[in-house]
Amino acid sequence: MTAQGQHAASTTSADVPRRNWAGNVRYAARAFHRPTSVDDLRRLVASSTRIRAVGSGHSFNRFGDTDGDLVTLAGLPPVVDLDRERGQVTVSGAMRYGDLARHLHTQGYALANLASLPHISVAGAVATATHGSGQTHGNLASAVAGLELVTAAGDLLRVDRDADTFAGMVVGLGALGLVTRVTLDVVPTFELRQYVRLDLGREALDEALGSAYSVSVFTDFRSPRLREVWRKQVADQPPPPADWLGTTAADAPRHPVLGMPAENCTPQLGEPGPWHERLPHFKLGFTPSSGNELQSEYHVPRTAAADALAALDDVAHLIAPVLLVSELRTVAADELWLSPNHQRDSFVLHFTWVDDTAAVLPVVARVEERLAPFAPRPHWGKVFVTDPVELAARYPRYADFAALLRHLDPTGTFRTELLDRYFPR
Repeated sequence: MTAQGQHAASTTSADVPRRNWAGNVRYAARAFHRPTSVDDLRRLVASSTRIRAVGSGHSFNRFGDTDGDLVTLAGLPPVVDLDRERGQVTVSGAMRYGDLARHLHTQGYALANLASLPHISVAGAVATATHGSGQTHGNLASAVAGLELVTAAGDLLRVDRDADTFAGMVVGLGALGLVTRVTLDVVPTFELRQYVRLDLGREALDEALGSAYSVSVFTDFRSPRLREVWRKQVADQPPPPADWLGTTAADAPRHPVLGMPAENCTPQLGEPGPWHERLPHFKLGFTPSSGNELQSEYHVPRTAAADALAALDDVAHLIAPVLLVSELRTVAADELWLSPNHQRDSFVLHFTWVDDTAAVLPVVARVEERLAPFAPRPHWGKVFVTDPVELAARYPRYADFAALLRHLDPTGTFRTELLDRYFPR
């Protein structure tokens, strides 16, 4: 029996997902693994010709798929090591942000930003530059101070901000190794209030986006006006005035997707609460939706917000029929090589589509066509059809990452078909 066959025989396949969160990708892996120690993981990687890690599965494309071995790191011993002197915490890569946040809050600490979903894993979110919102806040990867990963040879590699290639390794698409631990910067815990305002005029979009600690604007592309503004503001700041930017206050809690129960969402109506119960849109204890959806997302320069949104007016009639909701946000610039926010503050256009790939892909292509003048960088974990040559031109360090990939994984252990398309060997 081969080494892979031996590993596969000991695998509890029920513990490893066969599909992604949305269900639009069925993993092609021939074996599924759940190691219970880092040494077991190292031996597994060293004996595998192709292997990928799966986290929460909240990716909508095949960057994470493989026809080799698929492994979850959720069976590794949990780690939460808070270093108060450095203002950092080291955690298991498979830990969910929501679970980490609860622990940090009890110790008097917080993360500066969180994504809309607290259900996602730390390593997976970092690897794709997943983000929250806020003009002065970077994406989740920008808080990374160190990584521990198992390389293609089965070695354990630790890197921190002092390493020359660190900025290239953080947003690594799972292509440089299997991340077992992540060190993150932390800040003192804080409280926020969340207010939902209705019916925003486009002329006030810029002001609205910069009006609070974290802001999300929701639209359905069926009207030139923007349906909702979710303002997450520091608790000791005054509430928005009754006539704030010509909007009206929501008189009951809202869900971003019309018709979905608001009980799934974090508290609104100005009720104060800890950062980790306000920054995400959804509660950790609830599934935010059935998963029957697709998602796309594009990052353009922050200064192009109004023009980029206006550029989609000509295709709004195509977008609306296949759209559940669109979210508009901002993210601060960083220096990470493959971050969509690399060296530019960003305006982010997110699309939650109906679960119909055949109907959605042509619309995605038209959206990308209309946004092309603004050099959009797609979210690495979402649905996009951008030409590889065009995408490479939008990242100043793209070639450097490709070289790093060839150096750290010369035999293609962590390669996938989609990785080969965007980073040819």
